[in-house]
Amino acid sequence: MERNKDCMYCMEDESRDNLMIEICQLDVSTVFLFKEQTYTGRCNVVYKDHVKELFQLDQDALAAYMNDVKKVGEALDKAFQPNKLNYGAYGDKMHHLHMHLVPKYEDKEEWGSTFEMNPGKIYLKEEEYKEMIASIKKYL
Repeated sequence: MERNKDCMYCMEDESRDNLMIEICQLDVSTVFLFKEQTYTGRCNVVYKDHVKELFQLDQDALAAYMNDVKKVGEALDKAFQPNKLNYGAYGDKMHHLHMHLVPKYEDKEEWGSTFEMNPGKIYLKEEEYKEMIASIKKYL
């Protein structure tokens, strides 16, 4: 497994843990719940190896990763019934392949627009995070 010492995902460090909570491991990725929950159920699907771009994956790895993303998307849809899921594969500053899965709701923040990366508005109690994670895991 390829690692990068400057990457919060590879190093599994405090900066990562301050932003998100690990939900589980899938075939080729790790799923995280963002602590900031303006977009109820927002998760991150992080590829297991330090790869910068989707095109760097061979066909099998790409299919496996996208299947992981699909599984998480379906779980979020069943757990939270959003009106739409937004998918974001960014990484200008974090060069490790990961995809944001952002449930969007017609009556809530940023409907009809791009989601805000870290609005810093809604944080939950530990028990509420545990309940959300259990809801997601139920469908994975």
